[in-house]
Amino acid sequence: MATAEALYVIPSAVLRNLSDKLYEKRKNAALELEGIVKQLAVAGDHDKITAIINLLTQEYTYSPQANNRKGGLIGLAAATVGLTSEAAQHLEQIVPSVLNSFSDQDSRVRYYACEALYNIAKVVRGDFIVFFNQIFDALCKLSSDSDANVQSAAHLLDRLVKDIVTESDQFSIEEFIPLLRERMNVLNPYVRQFLVGWITVLDSVPDIDMLGFLPDFLDGLFNMLSDSSHEIRQQADSALSEFLQEIKNSPSVDYGRMAEILVQRSGSQDEFTRLTAVTWINEFVKLGGDQLVPYYADILGAILPCISDKEEKIRVVARETNEELRGIKADPAEGFDVGAILSIARRQLSSEWEATRIEALHWMSTLLNRHRSEVLVFLNDVLDTLLKALSDPSDEVVLLVLEVHACIAQDTQHFRQLVVFLVHNFQLDYSLLEKRGALIVRRLCVLLDAKRVYLELSTLLEGESDLEFASIMVQALNLVLLASSELSHLRDLLKQSLINSAGKDLFLSLYASWCHSPMAIISLCLLVQAYQHASSVIQSLVEEDINAKFFVQLDKLIHLLETPIFAYLRLQLLEPGRYIWLLKALYGLLMLLPQQSAAFKILRTRLKTVPSYSFKEEQLRRTSSGSPYSQNNHGEGGSNFPEDGNLNENSYDMHNGINFASRLQHFMEIQHQHRLHLKSQTLPYFSSTSSTKEVQIPEESEKPAPASDLNRPPSRSSYRGPV
Repeated sequence: MATAEALYVIPSAVLRNLSDKLYEKRKNAALELEGIVKQLAVAGDHDKITAIINLLTQEYTYSPQANNRKGGLIGLAAATVGLTSEAAQHLEQIVPSVLNSFSDQDSRVRYYACEALYNIAKVVRGDFIVFFNQIFDALCKLSSDSDANVQSAAHLLDRLVKDIVTESDQFSIEEFIPLLRERMNVLNPYVRQFLVGWITVLDSVPDIDMLGFLPDFLDGLFNMLSDSSHEIRQQADSALSEFLQEIKNSPSVDYGRMAEILVQRSGSQDEFTRLTAVTWINEFVKLGGDQLVPYYADILGAILPCISDKEEKIRVVARETNEELRGIKADPAEGFDVGAILSIARRQLSSEWEATRIEALHWMSTLLNRHRSEVLVFLNDVLDTLLKALSDPSDEVVLLVLEVHACIAQDTQHFRQLVVFLVHNFQLDYSLLEKRGALIVRRLCVLLDAKRVYLELSTLLEGESDLEFASIMVQALNLVLLASSELSHLRDLLKQSLINSAGKDLFLSLYASWCHSPMAIISLCLLVQAYQHASSVIQSLVEEDINAKFFVQLDKLIHLLETPIFAYLRLQLLEPGRYIWLLKALYGLLMLLPQQSAAFKILRTRLKTVPSYSFKEEQLRRTSSGSPYSQNNHGEGGSNFPEDGNLNENSYDMHNGINFASRLQHFMEIQHQHRLHLKSQTLPYFSSTSSTKEVQIPEESEKPAPASDLNRPPSRSSYRGPV
C-alpha cells in the first residue's frame, strides 16, 4: 500500500499533531490513530494497517526531527493497541524501529521508545518473545543510560518483559545464555544489577534450567562480589547462595567446569570473593565425588595458599576442605594424577607461609603412604626442593621434611641417596649444619634407626676428601651422639663395645671416621670405656693439633662429662686404682687446658673429689702383690685390658678382638693428613700466630710421651694421684 493511501486514511490534522512539540497534542493524535487502526482491524483491512505502520516508521521514527520521532513511537504503540489480538502479525514492522530508537541521541526519544515498547509488550505479551534477545540487548544498554528518566522507564519495561518471559513457554534459554555470557564481565554497576536481576528471575522459573548453564556465567557472578557497590555485592552473593543450594539438591551437576572457575577466584585479592570461592570448593569436594578427581591438583593448588589466609574464616574453611580432600582415597587408575598433586605440594613448599608449607608436606607424606611407587617415579623432581626445605626457618617444617625424607629412604637405595645428599648439602652450606645439623640428625635417627644412620654417615665421612668438612661434620655427629636423648640406645650399645660383638662393630665403624677429630675420638673412647686408648690418643697429640678449635671441642666435652650421660664414668672415679687409665686420660685433658679457662676449673674440681685413700690403697696393693694390670706382650691389642671399664678384674677377654694399637696408628695417620692439609692452606706466619690470638696457650706445653710409654700405666714416682 502506498504512503499516499495511508495519508488518505489518516486525517492530516492527526498527522500534524503527531509531530507536534506538545506531548498532549501527540497523545491525542495517537488516540485518534488507535481508533482508526481498530476500525481497520475489525474490517480486516490489514493492507491499510501495513501502510499506516510503514508511514509511521519511515516518515516519523526515522525522521531527522526529534518531535517526528517521538510522534512515530507513540503512533506505533497506539497502532499496536488498536490491533489488539491481531498485533502479532505486524510486529516484524513495528518492533525493529522502536528498538532502533533506544540508541537515539535524544534522551526524550529514548524515553518514548521505552514507553512505546512497554505499551506494545502489554498488548502482545508472549508473541513478544521472538524479539527477546534484541530487547534484552537494548534494555542492557538503557540500564546504564545517562538520563535518569530513561533509566526509570527502562526499569518499568524490564519488569514487564520479565513477567512475560516467566509466563511464556516460547522462551529459549539456550539462545539467551550466549547473550548473558558476553555481558557478565561488564563493570558498569547498573548493567551488573540488570544482569543479576535477570539471572535471579530466570532461575526462579521451574521450567528454565539455569543451573545447567551456571558455568557460563558463574565467573561473572564471582566478579561482582568485589564490586564497590554494597547492593551489587549483596545481590551477587544472594544469587550464588541460591545456586549453591540448588547444587546441593541436584543429582546432576557439571562440577568440573565450575571447579576451574572457583580455583581461579580463590586467589582473588578480594577477601569476600576468596571466602565464597573456598566455601564453594568445600561443598564441591563433599559433593563432587569422582567428577572432581581430574581437578584435585588444581583444587589443592587453590586450597593450600588459603590455609594461611589473613582472614580467619577463609583459613577455617580451607583447612576443612584440605582434610576432606586428603580423606578421599582416589586411585591413579581412575584419573587421580599423583604427579600433578606432588607438583602442587612441591611448589607450595616455597610458600612464604609456614602453615601452607606444613600442609604441603603432609600431602607428600600422604602420597608416599598411599601411592609410594608412583611418587618415587617423580622423586628427582621433588628431591632438591625437599633438601632445600631442610633450611626452612620453621623447626616444625624441618621435622616434617625429615619425615618425608625418611619415608622415601625406607629403601636401601634411597636411604643411601638421602644420606649422600644430606652430607653434600651440609658441605655446601655450613650454616645448615650449624643451625639444623643436630635437629636433622636426631630426627633421622628416630625415623630411620640411629645405628643405620650413623653407620652410613661414618662410611661416607671416612673417605671424605674435604678434611676440614670431615672434621666439622664428625664433631657435630659426635656431639649429637653424646648429648641427645634420642641416641641413648646407641650409646648403650657402644658402652658394650669391649664385651659385645655388635657394640664392637659399631665402635670400629665410627672410629674410622671419628679419626678426623681428636676430640671426637677421645669422647668416643670415654663413652666405650676404652680409657687406656683415650689416654694414648691424648698422649699422641702434637703441637699443631692443639688449637682454638680443639679447645672449643674440649670445652664441650668437659661440660658433657658433668651431665647424666657420663654418670657412670664419674662413679668409676670412686675406684681410681681400678680405673687408673681413666684418671690418666682426664688428667691428660686437664693438662691441655689453659688454667684460667672455665673448663679447667670444672675438671680440676671434679678430679679433686676422687678419694685419695682409695687410690693409695690400690697403689700399695699393686706394688706388694704385682700389678694384675701390667701390659702384656700383646700390646694394646692384647686380651688383658681390665682397666677400660672392666667389671670383672679376672676377665681375659677385655679387648673383644679390637686391635687398639692399629687403631691408634690409623688415628695418627689421619691426623697427619690433617696437619699437612692445614699447612698447605695456611701461610707459616699466620699459622704460627693464629692460635695465640684466639686462645691463650700456656708458655710450656707438655711434650707427648714416647711411643713406647703410651700404653704403660704411670708409676708411683710419675703419678701421685689427685691433689
